[in-house]
Amino acid sequence: MQPLQFLVPIDALESIDGLLPTVVFALVVLNVLTRLLQHNRHERQAEEGDDEAISRWLPHTATTLAMVFASLLYMIVAPHGGMVMSVLVLGVFVTDFFEFESRKVEARSKSKDLERPTAAIGASIFALLYASYQSVFFLIAPIWNSIV
Repeated sequence: MQPLQFLVPIDALESIDGLLPTVVFALVVLNVLTRLLQHNRHERQAEEGDDEAISRWLPHTATTLAMVFASLLYMIVAPHGGMVMSVLVLGVFVTDFFEFESRKVEARSKSKDLERPTAAIGASIFALLYASYQSVFFLIAPIWNSIV
């Protein structure tokens, strides 16, 4: 008996294992959109006050955490693809953390405008490319298999 077999319902995950890459793809797209909306919100907050006015936006935080959770679930059913996806998504998570802190520093300095979260968007693009590869591979599988 495995110690964690009751914590994670593997049979339920195996029934949706084909859907998990699509879920991660949708969450990455949603995360990029909420990141851009959060940046606009941070710009408005920085105009109103100093760095204390800048706060995290709940929808963006929720999509980031859901993206991390979904990628870790994908790692259970597809170890290789899930590991790559999890590393990319955790990179987005860490980059989001540091981008938020840099927005607070920029708001505190008042000497320049808030920059776009380019590092987080770049990390998201890598995660988006891999998630799209994993989720729509069935479209290119015949061509890929004929070449390889």
